[in-house]
Amino acid sequence: MDAVWLAVEPLDMRSGTEAALARVVRVFGAAHPHHAYLFANRRSNRMKVLVHDGIGVWLAARRLNAGRFVWPREESIKRSLTRAQFDALVLGLPWQLVGEAGIIKIL
Repeated sequence: MDAVWLAVEPLDMRSGTEAALARVVRVFGAAHPHHAYLFANRRSNRMKVLVHDGIGVWLAARRLNAGRFVWPREESIKRSLTRAQFDALVLGLPWQLVGEAGIIKIL
C-alpha cells in the first residue's frame, strides 16, 4: 500500500462496495491505486477497509467481539496513517501514540 487513509465520519456497516467507494470519492476526492480507506461504525466496534489495488476495488470488514477500535472524532473528516499506525489500529492498540519504528510511547 502506498497510503492508508482513515475517514472519521461513521459509515453504515450495511453499506456495500459501491456506497463505500462513493464515500471515498466524496471525502477524499478519488480512490487512488494502491491506497486503502478505513471506515468505522458509530460504536467503533466494526471497521471496513476499501482498497484500490490498481485493477479494481475490494471491501473487507472486521468486527470486534469485545471492545472498540480507537477511532478519532475530530473536526477533520480524513486522516492519513503510517503502516505502523494501521497495524496497531487493526489490533485495537492506541495507534495515535505509535511513533518512529512502531514504538508506543504513551498509554
